[in-house]
Amino acid sequence: MQLAQIESLLSQHPDWSRYKLSCELALLWEWRTASGQLKDMAARTLLLKLHKQGWIQLPERRRDSPTRSGREGPRVLSLSLDQTPLECSLQRLLPLHIQEVSQLGRHGPRAELEESLARYHYLGYRSRVGQNLQYWVSSAQGRALACVVFGAPAWQCAVRDQWIGWDSARRAQRLSRIANNTRFLILPWVRVAHLASHILGRISRELRAHWQAKYRQPVDLLETFVDRQRFSGACYRAANWITLGQTKGRGRQGARSKTLSTSIKEVYVYPLHPRLRQHLNPAPGDETNQSRSHHTALDPE
Repeated sequence: MQLAQIESLLSQHPDWSRYKLSCELALLWEWRTASGQLKDMAARTLLLKLHKQGWIQLPERRRDSPTRSGREGPRVLSLSLDQTPLECSLQRLLPLHIQEVSQLGRHGPRAELEESLARYHYLGYRSRVGQNLQYWVSSAQGRALACVVFGAPAWQCAVRDQWIGWDSARRAQRLSRIANNTRFLILPWVRVAHLASHILGRISRELRAHWQAKYRQPVDLLETFVDRQRFSGACYRAANWITLGQTKGRGRQGARSKTLSTSIKEVYVYPLHPRLRQHLNPAPGDETNQSRSHHTALDPE
């Protein structure tokens, strides 16, 4: 439904700018914040991601974005982290200090998080576009250990969508209730058994309140995609995430041609609502008893 509306606007209004398209789509879909502000940036995020994945062709950018969206952010010249090899029991590091840093300035923990991910995560890192939470994790003694980012969920994921039981229309309405663990990095010199699952457990319990406080909207399900060629996913299973199955490996380039274009990934989810599937995909008679849903749309992995 949403893709058809986007394609229709692009066809009917080839002269519109990307900004104009995003505003019109936000109006069409009634995407607004709790205060009533138009969420045109959420619509623009969706447009850019669909464009990058080859689903649509956007008009040429007319000017640079006034925000950092889509551009490489400035990097810290040098990390001042203690890189001495750390091997000890988890108990010696507790209680961990887990700080949500996405709203901090471009110095201190947020800058260290972005630089660490850019240097040491196999996917690299660019400053996030759209809704996101960034967690900087350190020991009780103040030593940096890890960083974790949650953001846009996959626009489509067959095993997830089948597990929830929703169709494309319901998915478009309620996709904003899912957050994707897009980055998880234990710093390479840290070797502590059970640290990763402990961090996931802590963040999984705290994230819902952080998301609500930042965006004034609920999040009811966490998801992630684990590259089976690189990782076992053991820390997610140990933190009680649910294994749903595998992606089809089509990724961005193979989505339309139905050919294998990226590595197959294991899909994990963590429900934050006690009746998650009924909540995201209510029966017709139950829908009126639920709170109004907020809207956003994001990219397939």
